[in-house]
Amino acid sequence: LIEAANSVRNHIPEYKQFYYKKYGEVTTHQHKRALALTSRKLVRLIFGLLTKNQIYSTDKVGEIQ
Repeated sequence: LIEAANSVRNHIPEYKQFYYKKYGEVTTHQHKRALALTSRKLVRLIFGLLTKNQIYSTDKVGEIQ
């Protein structure tokens, strides 16, 4: 999961912003903590998609297309 979160962090701007936000919040073990929180966010996303039987889309929910 950590490797997946690292890959997501490198490729999806929303996760990159989240990672750097969490990175800046602590003074020790910044990378490890930010990556763990990013992986937790990724797990919540995957769980939500699976329970709702949806496909991932970069569009925001409720946004008119």
